[in-house]
Order: sequence, then structure tokens, then C-alpha cells
Amino acid sequence: MGMRLLLFLLTNFSVVLVLSISARVLGLDHWLAAQGMAGQLNGLLLMSLAFGFGGAFISLAISKWMAKRSMGVRVIEAPGNATEKWLLETVRSQSEQAGISMPEVGIFDSPQLNAFATGMKRNDALVAVSTGLLGAMSRDEVEAVLAHEVSHVANGDMITMGLLQGVLNTFVIFISRIVGLIVDKAVFKVQRGIGPGYFIASIIAEIILGILAAIIASWFSRRREFRADAGGAHLAGREKMIAALQRLQAQYEPEDLPGQLAAFGISGGVKSGLQKLLMSHPPLTERIAALHQGG
Repeated sequence: MGMRLLLFLLTNFSVVLVLSISARVLGLDHWLAAQGMAGQLNGLLLMSLAFGFGGAFISLAISKWMAKRSMGVRVIEAPGNATEKWLLETVRSQSEQAGISMPEVGIFDSPQLNAFATGMKRNDALVAVSTGLLGAMSRDEVEAVLAHEVSHVANGDMITMGLLQGVLNTFVIFISRIVGLIVDKAVFKVQRGIGPGYFIASIIAEIILGILAAIIASWFSRRREFRADAGGAHLAGREKMIAALQRLQAQYEPEDLPGQLAAFGISGGVKSGLQKLLMSHPPLTERIAALHQGG
């Protein structure tokens, strides 16, 4: 899921950035500033809601397409070998158990142990694994990884993340513009319209609030990982799920490789400070302990 979250957040940021720049270029901010305080607040709120949720759901709608293009995913239409046939059969069985339609199944070329699931709807998803994962893990471990990703789909994590991101986008856009207006009028003493202080302050506020929003989204993602692990344990078996996480732990945690994505987007080493707050996944030791405890 970590890779899924990263792709979604990057796409969402890009879409919201384009919408925000367009509002400034087209003069929407100037028009809102001329409406009086009540009109400004109402207009800003409506614009923030439209851009915030619009950006999130556009990102969600193109998530599968973006994942395929950016990761070079080859969707298995007809199995070309025994491994591809097994992948399709395994995902089909797990999706039936989880009560969702069969997702598309794909493989992408990467030496790292990676896997992700994405898609706008539970019944129109994509599950993809890397060649590195297929080569380094046993079938039992791969089965658990697939079960983890199918659980993300069955839990509706993408649509839930889309709704959360819509709220966060709205917050970032609305508050940053309010900050810009306050700075413009209180510091730069602009009485009519908006001046350069508005644009400078609102952009800085967007960056700071955007980091805060990413921290909240990452915290939410970490909570969902425990649930997906439990779902994977239910679909594939608890011991298989634990074994898959231990394989990742042996592969990545002994090394301190900042920024390197592992399967599920886990990077090596122990994080600290802001880096820890932006982690999309809990430490593997915590996830394994939760499974041992029956979580």
C-alpha cells in the first residue's frame, strides 16, 4: 500500500497544484477578494471544497492508469506461464473470499520487493507485484502479500483515502488563502483587491499546511496497515502473513537505506523526526507483534 499511497499523494498534489495555479492565473483570487468579507469567506469555502474534493477524486479516478504508466505494470490478460496462472488463481480465490470482483493482476519489473493495490472502486481494482518479490519470496509468502493487497481493496482503503484527502485539501486551500488575506491587509495594508503579500503568504501557508496534511494522511495509512495485515492473515493464514513480513524485515531493516521503498513502501532503517511522521507504514516489528497477538 505504501507505493499506492505515494502514487496517490503525488497525483493529488499535482492536480491540486494545477487547480490552484489556474485560480490565480484566471483571476479567481482577485474576484473573490472584491466580494467583501462575507463574500470572500463563502466564495473561498466553495472554491476550496470544489478544488479540494475535485483534486482528490480526479487523482482517485486516474489512479489505476497512473500506476500502470508510472510503474510499467503489465496486466496479465492470459497467463503465459505457471507463475502467472498461479497469481491469477490466487487473487481470484482471495477476492471471492473477500466478497469483491476479481481485480486486474499485473507484474512490473523491479528488483525490489514491491507490491501494491489501487483503483477507484472495490470492484474495479488493480493488484500488482514486482519481479523482485516473485523471485525472492516463497509462494506462501507471495500469497500473503497478495492477500494483504486484496484486503486493502476489500476494505475500501482507496476511496476512504480519497475522502480524507478531499477534507485535507479543502483545509489547506481555505486556510492558506485566509492567511494570505490577513497578511495582505494587516501587514501590507492593502485596502482593496489583493497584493503580492497575499500570493507570497498563501503559497508559504500551502506548503506548511500541505506537510501537516501529509502527516495526517500518513498516520491514517499506518492505522489501515494493521487492518490489512489482519485481513491478509484471514485470507492466507496468520503464519504466512507473519512469514512474509519477516522476509521483508530480513531484507530491509538491517540496512539503513533512507528513502528506499520496499514491498508495501517500507524503507530500511529506523526513522526519526519528520521522516517518521511521514511513514505510510508502521515498523515491521510492530506489525509482526500485532499478528502474534491476534491483531
